[in-house]
Amino acid sequence: MTQGRSIRLFLVDGAPNGLLTAEIMNWTGHVLTGPRSKLSELVQRPECGRTGIYFLVGTDPDGDLRPLVYIGESDDVATRLKQHNRPEEKGGKDFWEKVCLVTRKDQNLTKAHVKFLESLLIQNAGAMGRCKLSNGTAHEYIGLPESDRADMAFFMEQIRTVLPVLGLDFLRGIGRPSSNQQPEPFTPTQPETYPLAGAENPRLKMEVKKHNIVAFAQELDGEFVVLEGSLARGEWIDLKHNYRHLYKQLCDEGVLVDDGNGFKTFVRDYGFTSPSPAAAVVAGRAANGRFDWKIEATGQSYADWQDQQVSAAAAQSEEMEPT
Repeated sequence: MTQGRSIRLFLVDGAPNGLLTAEIMNWTGHVLTGPRSKLSELVQRPECGRTGIYFLVGTDPDGDLRPLVYIGESDDVATRLKQHNRPEEKGGKDFWEKVCLVTRKDQNLTKAHVKFLESLLIQNAGAMGRCKLSNGTAHEYIGLPESDRADMAFFMEQIRTVLPVLGLDFLRGIGRPSSNQQPEPFTPTQPETYPLAGAENPRLKMEVKKHNIVAFAQELDGEFVVLEGSLARGEWIDLKHNYRHLYKQLCDEGVLVDDGNGFKTFVRDYGFTSPSPAAAVVAGRAANGRFDWKIEATGQSYADWQDQQVSAAAAQSEEMEPT
């Protein structure tokens, strides 16, 4: 069983949409995040005068449904953020709406450390495919001693743990069902997966029998993951539904590719926010995923299975209550 972790959040100005700091118990890292509208306050914080990694996050002006992200490093993050805040024609970046800064409480991060960390993070973000990167190709920095590289790999894993808590999901891996395999550490050449399986995460099946389409999925790590090898309709047919943009994006990104028989195939596992967009992409039209996805072993709808799980948990809770 995975152990829990404690993350301490602090609302600097008392507002949920203002400046926020985050720390993990027994980790020397320190995270500061806030909206661009709070930049004048953020750059006055002592963290911004340290060496660190920062993320600029915003909406892609070209219409990509994923967030647009820039990953950078600096010895003086405040100065760099002021440069990024300039109008684009003066060398700034216009797209970003939120900034996240990661430094170290003991101030032992050096320029070499953050360059190496920046390279790892750019590679990881690209491999996960959850965002569109504003960076170019990551430079490979190999000048660090072996022990320092190990420290930075651990440091990156803590960043990947805390950022999703702050609503920044672009570094998070996608779970892969496996009952025996243990999770492997991230390497730049292969995205990390988190194995989850068992009765709590049954495999699901969806069929569009008229078109001989079969797809499989599993709810993993808080996402609804359609599994590699699943089929989808060869084209989107419901022109009025907004999920057509998601279908097109998955085709453009190479997640869905032609299989040569008139269908699309998922060439890798892909995590959706809920069952319905996953079902819509498979069917090529609007769909109610809670009923279209079935438990593979029993044929029970996902909606009925969820209701059964909730009822069973409630009954168990009542039995445990003292009389």
